[in-house]
Amino acid sequence: MNSVALKMLMGDRAKYFGIIFGITFAAMLITQQASIFVGIMTRTFGFISDTTQPDIWAMDYKVQFIDDIKPLQDTMLLRVRGVEGVQWAMPLYKGLIKARLENGQFQTCNVIGIDDATLIGGPAEMVQGSLADLRKSEGVIVDEVGAATRLARRPVDENGVPIPGAKPEPLKIGDTLELNDRRAVVVGICKVSRTFQSQPVIYTTYTRATQYAPRERKLLSFILVKAEEGQNVDQLASRIKAETGLEALGSWAFAEKTYWYFIRYTGIPINFGISVLLGFIVGTAVAGQTFYNFTLDNLRHFGALKAMGASNVRLLGMIVLQAMVVGVIGYGLGVGIASTFAIISKNSELAFRLLPETLVITGCAIVVICILASLLSIIKVIRLEPAIVFKG
Repeated sequence: MNSVALKMLMGDRAKYFGIIFGITFAAMLITQQASIFVGIMTRTFGFISDTTQPDIWAMDYKVQFIDDIKPLQDTMLLRVRGVEGVQWAMPLYKGLIKARLENGQFQTCNVIGIDDATLIGGPAEMVQGSLADLRKSEGVIVDEVGAATRLARRPVDENGVPIPGAKPEPLKIGDTLELNDRRAVVVGICKVSRTFQSQPVIYTTYTRATQYAPRERKLLSFILVKAEEGQNVDQLASRIKAETGLEALGSWAFAEKTYWYFIRYTGIPINFGISVLLGFIVGTAVAGQTFYNFTLDNLRHFGALKAMGASNVRLLGMIVLQAMVVGVIGYGLGVGIASTFAIISKNSELAFRLLPETLVITGCAIVVICILASLLSIIKVIRLEPAIVFKG
């Protein structure tokens, strides 16, 4: 019976490929949109993920996410250092500053100021140069993507006019730019995670960053805290809150807080949810309609099998087998297309992160689509009278 079911399924090539197309489209769209959503959400806390040294981030209690900067007084650093169980606490500046390029254009950059002495909070991966080079006069480190794109040097002619069509030259060690009318010299190129805002990232020392920043009464953005060995991080965070009045969160807790801020207060989940739902609906409609028409065209064959003694359970097993075959093929093709898309767009601005959980969710969605697509066919076959085969 199984071989008969497969021959019936593949005998009508047009409907066979039509069902597979509907399921493939649904699997591809669900996988792709869900992966882009995960990629965007991951970028919201990319800076926290890159800063691996601290156990705890201390900040103003009103901070809602990583880019919601509420500056602290410098004296808060000393108060945090005085809390029992703190191995070290280092200052961190994070802010948006406009960089003036050699051709006179301006580009807003994410400037990170790290502790002058220890350089804690710096980039984890250097592509060129060394993190210690930040101690050089006017030294800054630029992220690899920003150096090759938005901060890249545009070739100019002898009159200083940009040459049309000329390929930009990535920033390299020794190049200069201006941050708030102060000279900065590139001493290294680093690799960091893409951020939600996608601005170039510039690392420098904390003292230099506060000189680049517009003058304000308070400039300390965050305090990075390392717990002593054997110290419970959650208990230490609670003590910092109690003794300083600051909010203190573990790295993952801060990332989670940032993540949920974007989930609750932006339209990103709704937009991607609609795309996934449309993929599910279109896949169900195309596969269901085509599968039902396929059953109607083969109704006489089912009637003949029923007249020969095949039970409803056996016939339903044939329909389920047909649905499983097209479901597995469509799922494999859809996920394969989405994965190929991810490989092609790997080094682009597109946020794409394919997780095993996404594949499971897509698989469950395809199972539901196959069930819905075959449901009408199952009802039709159950109600089928064997005598139909003898009718003209």
